[in-house]
Amino acid sequence: MERYQKVAKHKKLQEYMERIKVCEEGRAFCGHDWEHLLSVARIAYILALENKMDLDRDMIYGAALLHDIGKQAQYERGVPHEIEGALLAEGILEDCGYSKEEIKEISLAILGHRRYKEDHNDFQKLLYRADKLSRPCRSCPVKSECNWPEEQKNTGVFL
Repeated sequence: MERYQKVAKHKKLQEYMERIKVCEEGRAFCGHDWEHLLSVARIAYILALENKMDLDRDMIYGAALLHDIGKQAQYERGVPHEIEGALLAEGILEDCGYSKEEIKEISLAILGHRRYKEDHNDFQKLLYRADKLSRPCRSCPVKSECNWPEEQKNTGVFL
């Protein structure tokens, strides 16, 4: 079994996703559910292939599936979700057979997925871009109430 499949089935990830679901009940804005995680994974994988990046599917999907697991801590304790997420991801990745170097790379990508910075590595930029492209801002019923800057809203069509 590919390691990212083990990540998807990991008990801790399942628990965090359930807590996020409860925290986001009634949320009008974009959610952080399985659909979002899988969209980020697929978009990141497509971008990596198109740009001939030397990243395998286990790395891309592992990062994408775990990039928002800290959301429950953000809702419950006010902790930035990228910081909590990077910490939570380490144990799951270790359980699923990722090497220490791979865990470090994925943790850095999770830490960098919220804000674009020129000095980020290519993997961080990939996860950031896929995360933003996954959002259907074009058809969002509460787009006018969203606090995302207009230049970050995904109003185009990703091909």
